[in-house]
Amino acid sequence: MPDVAEAARLLGARLAGAPVATLVLGSGMGHLVEALEDPVSMRFQDLPGFPPAAVAGHAGRFVAGRMRGRYVLVQAGRYHLYEGHPGEVVAAPVRLSGALGVDTLLLTNAAGGVDPALEAGDLVLLEDHLNLLFLSPLVGPAAEGEARFPDMTCPYDPELARLALSVAGELGITLRRGVYAALPGPAYETAAEIRMLRSLGADVVGMSTVPEVQVARARGMRCLAVSMVTNKGTGLSGDPLSHAEVVAAGREAGRRVGALLEGIVQRLPAPPQSTGKK
Repeated sequence: MPDVAEAARLLGARLAGAPVATLVLGSGMGHLVEALEDPVSMRFQDLPGFPPAAVAGHAGRFVAGRMRGRYVLVQAGRYHLYEGHPGEVVAAPVRLSGALGVDTLLLTNAAGGVDPALEAGDLVLLEDHLNLLFLSPLVGPAAEGEARFPDMTCPYDPELARLALSVAGELGITLRRGVYAALPGPAYETAAEIRMLRSLGADVVGMSTVPEVQVARARGMRCLAVSMVTNKGTGLSGDPLSHAEVVAAGREAGRRVGALLEGIVQRLPAPPQSTGKK
């Protein structure tokens, strides 16, 4: 299992400052790492107990650097339950950010459109989610620094949402709002499942994000998440789905998400001067 405390010590020793936020990049978002100034990188597998990332489009590394003059920690890639990882592994990167003193988590993901009005390339600011994974990384003994029963009234921070909408307006980026449904995967949904999700109130569907947000909220971290719609859900179009197309569509939409994240980061307050160094 991941040794979060030791991982925080190792990664924290390499940081040049206190990150204003951690950015979690989903499929097709790796280009954002290239824009960082003075980057310092560490692969997941170089941290104790952290396995390598194994999904196409997920680099599997932490990169710290300056984004528009603000110091950030980028989590390029993530773990998924469908890879067979236990909840402790899926949640480990978020717990690492928390151990480093980061209090703001900006997440992205590639998602299928459940709302028929959504098209490939649309961006959706998450307002809430449906946990249909039937597993939580909070199961088991409460981790140090985490609430046993975290309040999920506002899993996605309203203040950060207002900031995102303001930045999107200034950049001319259309940012819709909606509810994310998390399913375990790794198969794409059937047409019947898409109809079910719509009846439950979902706008987009994916296989990540919710476990990370659960842990972040248990730690008192603020969360913002943006879904990049890479395809219409099964039954809403006649096209078959493929992961390669998801990554390609995510890459195109990811450039707008990158501009959005840069604008948000520029406006975040400076964090306490702590990087987890001992």
